[in-house]
Amino acid sequence: MRGIIYDGTAASLVDDLEVRAPGPREVIVAVKAAGLCHSDISYMHGLYPVPSPGVCGHEGAGVVAEVGSAVSHVAPGDHVVISTLFSCGFCKACADGHPTLCRKSIGNATQPFTRNGEQLWNFAATSAFAERTIVGDMQCVKIDPAIPLTSAAVVGCGVVTGMGAVFNRATVTRGQRAMVIGVGGVGLNCIQALKVQGASTIIAVDTVPEKEALARQFGATHFLDGRRPDIIDAVVEICPPDGLPNRGFFNAGGVDWAFDCVAHPAVTETALECLDWGGTVVVIGVAAQTAEFKGRYVRLTQIDRGIIGCRAGTYAPHRDIPHILDLYQRGEVLLDELVTATFPVERWEDAVHKLEAGEVARGVLTF
Repeated sequence: MRGIIYDGTAASLVDDLEVRAPGPREVIVAVKAAGLCHSDISYMHGLYPVPSPGVCGHEGAGVVAEVGSAVSHVAPGDHVVISTLFSCGFCKACADGHPTLCRKSIGNATQPFTRNGEQLWNFAATSAFAERTIVGDMQCVKIDPAIPLTSAAVVGCGVVTGMGAVFNRATVTRGQRAMVIGVGGVGLNCIQALKVQGASTIIAVDTVPEKEALARQFGATHFLDGRRPDIIDAVVEICPPDGLPNRGFFNAGGVDWAFDCVAHPAVTETALECLDWGGTVVVIGVAAQTAEFKGRYVRLTQIDRGIIGCRAGTYAPHRDIPHILDLYQRGEVLLDELVTATFPVERWEDAVHKLEAGEVARGVLTF
């Protein structure tokens, strides 16, 4: 079968992959569509401390082809979204609805694929860039077959990461003000989740001005060029301090929530400087393991600001993916519009080029 592999040096499309039979709690999915995001490119460039050679891809949707003997919630022929989150399903974190805190959800690489007798690793417990992949049963979320698989494919990571950050990690209430830094696939979903939650002001920030139209389509009320040297002043002009002539010693004014989808030290510091009293920075982007950021303690103390992390939208697959798809089918969130272009898997390099050039919100590979 066809698939994109990373051999430790470069990525390439091959046509001689094999995948083993499923275990009792495993499912083989015939992948029909797979989203391409920056995490995939980082893996293809060898930036993650994970083993190789491996099969790429971590956002996918398809049709169940085979199930293990203990699998009961999906059957061959079902349409499913593949969640990249593998968890045990039994620990306290899983039982409490917080599988992103499950200790089994990190470092669960296995070698279910072979090529010419050589074992290959999976990537992010998913490996969606293959005609068939094998995943844990809890990673398969059954969906309405009327939902286009090209749109469903991006839900399992990019969509649920952005929307989950708003729905699950933050506590955004109606009328609050927010900013989203980085208007890619994750940022756009933060924006539309903020709209669903009733945020009154949603400021999108990106260094690519051409993204303004897309940001506004998804619900942004304002757009700022992230290259502006006065970006903090611009945010405060939109969200001035209530009852004060200026920001004062404790930096009054600004937004209640700042979602950092970039995770660059300067970006996180800027997000902190844009907060009103009681505001919170939610760091969603993934930085290098050794990256550091700085900020003033006075920005946190006295006036109850905070900085929190968010892994994958702090989501539970079988709770959040159906909820998001329900919002989509009711017309409250956009999924089809996220998929700027589809590419047959043979054109995967074109998809990478367009993503790196900022020409697509999400490109989707099809099989």
